[in-house]
Amino acid sequence: MSQAAHYGRRVLVIGQGLKTTATEALGQSELEFGEADRLLGQDRGGPDPELVVIDSGCAPPNVLSAMIEALGRRRTPPAAILVGEGLPTAAVRALLRLPKSDVLEAPFSSEDLSRMAGEMLASDEAAPQTHSKCWSVMGAVGGAGATTVAIELSACLSRARGGKSRVCLVDLNLADGSAAAYLGAPPNLIMSQASAAPDRIDASLLDIFATHVSEKLHVLAAPRDPRAFERVQPHTLLRLLDVACQSYDWVVVDLPRHRQPWTLDVLGGSDELVIISELTVPALLSARALADELEAELLDGPTPRIVLNRLASRVFGPAPSMTEAERALGRKADGAITSDWEAAAASVNLGGPIAQHRPKSKIVRDIEVLAERLANEPKPLRRSERAA
Repeated sequence: MSQAAHYGRRVLVIGQGLKTTATEALGQSELEFGEADRLLGQDRGGPDPELVVIDSGCAPPNVLSAMIEALGRRRTPPAAILVGEGLPTAAVRALLRLPKSDVLEAPFSSEDLSRMAGEMLASDEAAPQTHSKCWSVMGAVGGAGATTVAIELSACLSRARGGKSRVCLVDLNLADGSAAAYLGAPPNLIMSQASAAPDRIDASLLDIFATHVSEKLHVLAAPRDPRAFERVQPHTLLRLLDVACQSYDWVVVDLPRHRQPWTLDVLGGSDELVIISELTVPALLSARALADELEAELLDGPTPRIVLNRLASRVFGPAPSMTEAERALGRKADGAITSDWEAAAASVNLGGPIAQHRPKSKIVRDIEVLAERLANEPKPLRRSERAA
């Protein structure tokens, strides 16, 4: 990208340590240099910039995150680039919420910064449109059916609006995920290749990694690897999800139940968090504890929604009733999915969503109701918003 792409564009550089490199990289721009207070509202300075370049070493991690969040609250957030070494995950998470953002890890050259800035300052027509929604699904206990629910939500969304929505199902159960197997699709996501150069992950590379289950439903899933969680870097996964959210209308993430170093970052960048529980007392208590735990830790994250899976249609039986289940949860359930073992088994054995093989299953109906609710109902206030 030549410097002509920067000519006359308003660029704000935060951090005096970037002055020399930024001047070399963006010499034909209307450059302004400032510190943290320029973004925190204490020093409004000149006109709003079109691009903000932030040195991660210019402020402590909590202030850095607050600076980026302040950008997101503007009526028209500018493009943003976060540069530095050992980037704080909380700051990267805040960055992912901006319409146009990227990271540039040290060491880098002025040419690297010039090229990335040129891409960020491309015309609105050429820039990726980030109107996507990201829903994360995780099980309260093992075997609760979180993967099945994630698959069916993805399939349902791909049929929405007459099949005009592009949906990506991302299986982050990297060690032993089963989403691809359930769909009868090969797992094409090679994490070693993605981790080798995470900053080079773009829409074209993502399309190579994605398996096309149908024209509108794609899946990102890795082959089984017992050491995958040890090898993957948080930045790689966050970059992968960032590009997915730029490329698809909907992104559904099947999260592992056990906490990983990047779990809170993924959840913090999600629009919805759906916890799947069975109707057993241990599962309900685990769902309650998990929801309380995540709600306390995700100050700016989505409010957890608990969905009860495998709801029995019979009136009497050993399973708790909805009223008893909600008493155990300490809150109202946000959805319920009726048990239909035959339909679920047929889908897994034949490969593909339940709606493909048993379109009249009660599971399909309940998933459609859940998807409609998540997509159209006002989202619960985040903890920070309730405290304001």
